[in-house]
Amino acid sequence: MNASILFPGQGAQFPGMGRAFAEAFPVAAETFAAADAALDWPLTKACWESGDDVHRTDVAQPGILATSVAIVRVLESRGLDRAKVPLTAGLSLGEYTALWCAGSLSFEDALRLVRLRGQAMQAASDAIPSSMTSLVGAELAQAEALAAVGRAHGICSVANLNAPGQIVLSGELAALDAVEAAAKDHGVRRAIRLTVAGGFHSECMRPAAKALAAALRDVEIRVPAVPFVTNVTGRPVSDPATIRAHLADQVCAPVRWEDSMRYALAQGLRSFLEPGPGNVLGGIMRKIDKDATVRSVQEPAEALA
Repeated sequence: MNASILFPGQGAQFPGMGRAFAEAFPVAAETFAAADAALDWPLTKACWESGDDVHRTDVAQPGILATSVAIVRVLESRGLDRAKVPLTAGLSLGEYTALWCAGSLSFEDALRLVRLRGQAMQAASDAIPSSMTSLVGAELAQAEALAAVGRAHGICSVANLNAPGQIVLSGELAALDAVEAAAKDHGVRRAIRLTVAGGFHSECMRPAAKALAAALRDVEIRVPAVPFVTNVTGRPVSDPATIRAHLADQVCAPVRWEDSMRYALAQGLRSFLEPGPGNVLGGIMRKIDKDATVRSVQEPAEALA
């Protein structure tokens, strides 16, 4: 199990996520019970019994983190040694799970931070009507040109650099309307509005970044025990003060996931593990390097393989 571990971000959630693991493995059930206690709030009920409420930003973020941690703990019971992981990274929200995996954040602190992060991002979304648009097949120059078109109508910027041909813009609704109307004129074959609460990874989230920066000041962040790659630069970071700053910055900054994965690949890493929910990161990796192997663990049976 000597694979690098990649953790999913918001969008991977689904009603009932993690329940099958909790029913199959005591350590997973204990993880969800600990999450409820740490938050003093029934996260488990929100994820398992409240239907589409799981898609709310303030539910999805701690729910995804708890599910990923539960799966990793199951894998640890099967022989995974976190101290020997070559590298860890997470997509947006997934950075908090990656930092837990690297021993930099405690489970409880990570949970409380992402619960606050979700609440603050939802509040920012309510304050500024905004969203995100995926540009299918776009190159960075095209995306930046379209972002400039959008900025004539409001906040608009590149939000996610996920893989070749997979770039996402974020901003106010009028700005994204303009982007989508102009996409074909800029050689982008499709511009798809995403179903998200707001304009994540743009200046629309500045109030959330400020709230998170204040909360991070009171949280202990340790030097990661294994290499951790940050979204903000796509490179490793180990200094706790820098990690703290990047966690606040990334709410408004672009997610440089392709750069992060190319860094990992340049280190000779070709084997990756994606603890659920979902298997989005495996699909993205196939667009970056079809020869890399990503083992997705979404179901209890896959933890036993």
